[in-house]
Amino acid sequence: MTIDRIVMAFAGPVILASVALSQVHSAYWLIVTAVAGANLLQAAFTRFCPLALVLKKAGSRPGAAFE
Repeated sequence: MTIDRIVMAFAGPVILASVALSQVHSAYWLIVTAVAGANLLQAAFTRFCPLALVLKKAGSRPGAAFE
């Protein structure tokens, strides 16, 4: 699995979990959703993603987006 796919596979559950937690506990969990979405958007333009850097150092195979 490439870094690109790992980042998307990580972001999806984080967003879904934070939306679910906002319904059960507090609307402040939507801040996590906003941060994850903003990070995905800025990564699309700048090619900078903190998780991608960690995965690259851990030895994951780079994909087209995060080389």
